[in-house]
Amino acid sequence: MSMNLGVSERLQPILDKVTKLMQEEVLEADKEFHDEIGKGGDRWKMNARQKEIIADLQAKAREQKLWNFWLTDSERGYGLSTVEYAHLAEQMGWCVLGPQVFNCSAPDTGNMEVLERYGNEDHKKQWLAPLLESEIRSAYLMTEPDVASSDATNLKFEAKLDGDEYVFNGEKYWSSGAGDERCKVYILMARTAGDEAPRHAQHSMFVLAADTPGIEVLRPMQVFGHDDAPHGHMHLRFTDVRVPKSALLLGEGRGFEVSQGRLGPGRIHHCMRAIGQAERALALMCKRSMSREAFGRPLAKLGGNYDIIADCRIGIEQARLLCLKAAWMMDQGDPSAAAPWISQIKVVAPNMALKVIDEAMQMFGGTGISQDTPLWEMYTQMRTLRFADGPDSVHRMQVARKELSMHR
Repeated sequence: MSMNLGVSERLQPILDKVTKLMQEEVLEADKEFHDEIGKGGDRWKMNARQKEIIADLQAKAREQKLWNFWLTDSERGYGLSTVEYAHLAEQMGWCVLGPQVFNCSAPDTGNMEVLERYGNEDHKKQWLAPLLESEIRSAYLMTEPDVASSDATNLKFEAKLDGDEYVFNGEKYWSSGAGDERCKVYILMARTAGDEAPRHAQHSMFVLAADTPGIEVLRPMQVFGHDDAPHGHMHLRFTDVRVPKSALLLGEGRGFEVSQGRLGPGRIHHCMRAIGQAERALALMCKRSMSREAFGRPLAKLGGNYDIIADCRIGIEQARLLCLKAAWMMDQGDPSAAAPWISQIKVVAPNMALKVIDEAMQMFGGTGISQDTPLWEMYTQMRTLRFADGPDSVHRMQVARKELSMHR
């Protein structure tokens, strides 16, 4: 079977438009948006200028029909393959605001995918429809503070059936997006069975309104002292929170089935955005190396900087090809066959991007770790990505298991 990882004819004009909008408008708007954080008095509420920036960019994207690309196998979207979407995700990943401009942000894309695949008609009308229009945002609640959540069978957050309602008790943290004032819906994984049930049939997935009584925001989690406002990664407590039985997605004990359908594509999206971050860092590094002089020579010609720049380019190209291979494997329709490839790129892409960003910081000197470049924020995001959707060690374990299975 032939493997085409390149840009298809139908994708090329879309990719050109996305790249043009990103490079000519979104990158500069992203800086202004983040400079405005807190100027309205509350870091967790967007001020008028921030709302204007997002509305203006989204209007331009929609005018060009650059919207909801992530719907790779749906009649609602473009019908793109995962490989085609991957090329777009790389361009959108150049800055934080990029994916949001095209309604392709995490965790919304994964949550919309869950609602489209597994939600009932009421879920789709109440939550999916406004998410598709970017009228609201969402959060995905899985990780817990008191258990090793990289093994999701450990999750202890309880959902107990009481008549026609489920009652939630427990805590979730690293709930990305839950700080956003536009976040109106949560998708949450909870334990609904005891140890008597099979390990992967003890948990279920639910959809519920973010303002359901009994939910308390304890704090925003910080990454290197940064709270990521107004998006946020919140620590939440649920105390006797009641939701109707209709909040259950797919059925009791099927939480892992739902989560794997959500996480596979999401991991590829994250990795391609990471490659976009690396490309941006390398571009910044090269411009700096040619515009600054020390000891009478451009920085590019000092020390081992030629080798550093070359190694960064090589690393980006290798990671991109591996990511596109993983996307192609997913397009073949066998999630189990694609899984080890997704795990490989989930290890490779963030580590590669971290290396490139770190080298760019070094080229900038003290400026590289200051607020005068976007590198500090890019580094923070990429270091976080080594945990998000599964830490490196878990993905390495999956890759090794697959490799060993071929020699038994």
